[in-house]
Amino acid sequence: MKFLALLLAAALVTPAAAQAAEPPKSFPKTLVEIYRIVPGQHEAFLRYVAKLDAVNAEAGLPPRQLYVHSDGEGWDFMLIQPAETPKDKQAALDKAWEKAGLPSGADFFFEFRQFIADHSDTFAKGPITAADFLATSKAK
Repeated sequence: MKFLALLLAAALVTPAAAQAAEPPKSFPKTLVEIYRIVPGQHEAFLRYVAKLDAVNAEAGLPPRQLYVHSDGEGWDFMLIQPAETPKDKQAALDKAWEKAGLPSGADFFFEFRQFIADHSDTFAKGPITAADFLATSKAK
């Protein structure tokens, strides 16, 4: 019985120890967007984001992670998504974008901004663990 408990403990510890021994070479780059929406445009904004997510799905990309404000600071929606499109998915995304009839360039800017009163964009590394990030430090 003791042997089984030690074996189980070793199995649980080994993956974490292996991760700490070999820090990741890079972390995913993520875009965090926080929006305050023009009054009366909340549903239209979400319908537009849903359309963008459908285009992502057609191109084999994940949907944005959506967070809806419930209490506290004065924002309405937060979106979290990869900051970069994988090179092997770009052509599929372009094709799906065109098929959906979505505008590009300045036209996309003008169309999308009709919903937005205020927003912020932040680029971050993650998702990652604290241990993985610390493992990249030279001041161990």
